[in-house]
Amino acid sequence: MPAAGTLEGPKEVTEFLEDISRQYEKVHVGYEDNFWSTKMNLAGCSGEALVRTKTEYESFLGDAKKLEAVREMMKRPDLSPEQSKVLSVMERTFGCYITEDDRAKELKEKLNTLEAELAGARNKMALGLKDPSTGEFRAASSVQLRNLMRVEDAEPTRRAAFDALRAIGPFVAGRFCEIVKARNELARLCGYEDFYDMKVTQAEGFGKARLFTIMDGLEARTRGIMEAARARLAKEKGAAALEPHNIGHALAGDTTRLTDPYFPFEEAVDVWGRTFAALGIDYRGSLMTLDLCDREGKYSNGFCHWPQPAWRRADGSWQPAVANFTSLATPNEPGSGKTALVTLLHEGGHAAHFANVDQHSPFFSQERAPTSVAYAENQSMFLDSLASDAAWLGRYARDREGNPIPWELVERLHTDSHPYEVFQVRAMLAVPYFEKALYELPEDQVTPEALQALADDVERRVQGGLSPRPLLSVPHILADESSAYYHGYVLAEMSVHQTRDHFLATEGRIVDNPNVGAALTRAYWTPGNSAMFLDLVEGLTGRPLSGDAWVARLQLPLEQLLVREKEEYGRAIKEGPSIPPGADFDIGMAVRLVHGDEVIADSRADGGLRGACSKFKAWVRAKYFGGKA
Repeated sequence: MPAAGTLEGPKEVTEFLEDISRQYEKVHVGYEDNFWSTKMNLAGCSGEALVRTKTEYESFLGDAKKLEAVREMMKRPDLSPEQSKVLSVMERTFGCYITEDDRAKELKEKLNTLEAELAGARNKMALGLKDPSTGEFRAASSVQLRNLMRVEDAEPTRRAAFDALRAIGPFVAGRFCEIVKARNELARLCGYEDFYDMKVTQAEGFGKARLFTIMDGLEARTRGIMEAARARLAKEKGAAALEPHNIGHALAGDTTRLTDPYFPFEEAVDVWGRTFAALGIDYRGSLMTLDLCDREGKYSNGFCHWPQPAWRRADGSWQPAVANFTSLATPNEPGSGKTALVTLLHEGGHAAHFANVDQHSPFFSQERAPTSVAYAENQSMFLDSLASDAAWLGRYARDREGNPIPWELVERLHTDSHPYEVFQVRAMLAVPYFEKALYELPEDQVTPEALQALADDVERRVQGGLSPRPLLSVPHILADESSAYYHGYVLAEMSVHQTRDHFLATEGRIVDNPNVGAALTRAYWTPGNSAMFLDLVEGLTGRPLSGDAWVARLQLPLEQLLVREKEEYGRAIKEGPSIPPGADFDIGMAVRLVHGDEVIADSRADGGLRGACSKFKAWVRAKYFGGKA
């Protein structure tokens, strides 16, 4: 329920809660500001400042005296229900981080330093490929390397890109082994089986054993589908198509080029904004900074963090969120526009979620434990799923002249992708299975060679062969805030399909339906982490979470899918988008578009979001296309 209004109850309790909330807000903002500056490699960024502010943040969360004070307050018989709720989430949060063991405190500080050192080294890694035709080294980020494997016609270049991605593993493995050992020691000191068990229990409220009961069921139900898909691909395009450097190209190379004109990169921000506005999504006064284009030294994964959590202060006033959002696009490369758009829908979904948590403390609206990983990812993955729907493509996928994507290309998108959607499931499953096995290794077996061998073994076992995205190149695995996290994507994807089925059954449509945004806000976003993920999903959909809807999608015959999608496409073309291109729109948010330290546009000074989008388009055309439209 919303926390609108003042925080009722005994004054001294309200003052206590407000004081702790403001203290938390301060250390959260301090750490997140440094996190952004170092990940974006901004002028003056400091790894030392990041370590210091992270330590301050974790010291606040690990202060046993605060937990003791919260528990004392919880004993009062005169608390209001709202005060009890705030105290409860504070107790849960502090309980995730507090330890009385001096060795555990030392390990946390050591890990902060080790992880900062690894992140710094990884950011400075001379990543790129040796051009097979010239022998020259070509610098390229991991995102660019993966994109090359999808769109490059020359197989030697694709192989070189894959080899470059594989090089990340040996580069990080030595430092990472020390981190793995320290993480496990910390978890066992805190009473957990291992680090994975600790992270899952703190975030989801249940342990590793229950998690993998769910995961094992999905793995078993999709293994046969994967094997059939691999056999189909080999039959259609030859056995070589299953090689890790070829599989992305075999699935998407031609389609990516053909559909690329209908996803102009410079239009992505405008399309994202209009899509969300038509869904009735409101960011409630937030400020967002978008850093969308790749550059040297920038962190190699898109993310959205919010240094300023949204919350309702005790006097009833509203504190809007401040969000930072990054992706790694190279606008003049084929496929970059679609990738940027999906990233905007995904990370913008995170921001919409956390901008709408309406509770009486920032403890409810931050992404760390006890906030469920699956809960956080459910929102973003539901919204990025729209980019594959004919109902969305027919309305929003348009070339630079305004022509909509033709049905023949939409049909080809589904024909090329639907039989192989199971590959995404298996790639998602591979990460948690790898991390589970990693943290279960005996300490004397945690060596660089063992890590790389384990990664290869899991890829072959779960994905049927080596992965085009080698496990040790997945940045989530290395960083504390995203380690032992990826299972959340799997649980969230289960929820995405279940939620989509719910809306299609009750509303008849998702795209351009403001009832969807209202329902997401009410049922999923407003509560924040005051409720458990599984309860929230069941509360909206009326059913316990399961993989049934997802597996049903994978098993749906292509012919049936195409009939349904063609009907949706026809309706989309006839109706057009609710908010047409060039129209004003409002999502309740100010937006800054930046490129590192350069401010490209600011909606507060450039005529609103439409004006900022126009300025951004001009910048992209000047920087990447020589000023041509």
